Amino acid sequence: MAKEKKGVRLEHISKIYQDPKTGKDFYAVKDTTLDIEPGSFVTLLGPSGCGKTTTLRMIAGFESPDEGEIYLGNEPINELTPNKRDTAMVFQSYALLPHYNIFDNVAYGLKLRKMDKDTIHKKVMDILKLVGLEGMEGRMTNQLSGGQQQRVALARALVIEPGVLLFDEPLSNLDAKLRVSMRTEIRRIQQEAGITAIYVTHDQSEAMAISDKIIIMDKGVVAQMGTPTEIYYHPNSEFVADFIGEANFLKGIIKEINGDEGLVEVNGNTLKLNGLQNHKVNDECTLVLRPEAAIVADEGQLPCEVTLSCFMGSYQNYHVMVGDTLTKITDFNPKNKKIYQVGDKAFIQFDADSVHII
Repeated sequence: MAKEKKGVRLEHISKIYQDPKTGKDFYAVKDTTLDIEPGSFVTLLGPSGCGKTTTLRMIAGFESPDEGEIYLGNEPINELTPNKRDTAMVFQSYALLPHYNIFDNVAYGLKLRKMDKDTIHKKVMDILKLVGLEGMEGRMTNQLSGGQQQRVALARALVIEPGVLLFDEPLSNLDAKLRVSMRTEIRRIQQEAGITAIYVTHDQSEAMAISDKIIIMDKGVVAQMGTPTEIYYHPNSEFVADFIGEANFLKGIIKEINGDEGLVEVNGNTLKLNGLQNHKVNDECTLVLRPEAAIVADEGQLPCEVTLSCFMGSYQNYHVMVGDTLTKITDFNPKNKKIYQVGDKAFIQFDADSVHII
C-alpha cells in the first residue's frame, strides 16, 4: 500500500537540552548514526531518559537536531516541517478528534490534501478493513474501547500512505492482555502494508515480539543494534543483557584460549567455554547466563547452594548462591524431575554454548 518503501538514515545526530535546575547543557541524544532499512520494523528501546523518544521526534520533525543530518530515503529532511515529511505518527494519547466519527477521523488527513470524495471514501473503507473496523465507520470515538481507538489512530496514520510510520509508545494506555493482541495486530498490518515502521517503547517483551531490529539506547547513545535473537544471545554489555530479558552475571578470569574455545575460572572452578576469540589470557570477563539456559543438578560445572525453590507450574524457580553471587535458574517442565530444596548443595549445569562472555 505504501507508494515507495523508504529507509531512514541518521548521520551523527545530536540533540542538546539545558538542565532547568543547573542551567548546564546536556546531550539527550549524542552522535547517533543509524541506518533503518526500507520496509523493516525497528524498535527504539531503553529506559526513561535514554533518548529514544527524542530520536523519534527528530525523525518526525517535532524536534530539530543540533548536529547531524536525517535522511528519508535519499532526501535530507532536517529543514522540512512535520507536514512536509513523508511520515505519519501514532501517538500514545491517540489524539483523536472527539466530535468526529471514525470515518471522519480517518479521512481528516486526506481532506487536508484536497482529495475528491470518491477517492477518500475508497481509501478510508480499505484501511478500516485492514485494521478490523469495517462496518463501524459511523461510530463516534468516545463510544470506542481503548483498543478500537488505537486502531482508529493507526488507520488515520496509514491512510495517507506515508513512507515511514512512527509509533510513540502507542500501547502504554492499554491493559496487559490488550497490549499483547494489539502489538500482534500492529505487526500484521505493518507487514501487510509493507511500510517502514519505527517504534518507541520501554517494554522489552513488546520489542522482542514485533521487531526486525532492536536499537537499545542508554544515556543518549546507541548501546547495541541487532535482531532480537542477536541482542538476547549476544549482548555487548551488562546493560544490554540486563535490559533484554533476565540475566545472571558471573565474574571470571580467562586462563587459556585456543581459537574460539578456552578455559575460564569462576569462583575457583575451571570451565571450558566457547566465544573467547575476542579476549586475552588473564583478562577479567563476565559470563552472561540466562536463567532458562541452566538447570540445578547433582553434577555440573559450578557448585551452588539453593536459597529459593518455588514451583511455578510450568517451571521450578530456583535462586542459588555460587560463592557470593546470586544466580537465578528457571527449570522448565519440573514434573518427574528431582526438586531441590532450600539449603541443598547442588551444581549448576549448562552447555558451553549457552554462556555468552563479555
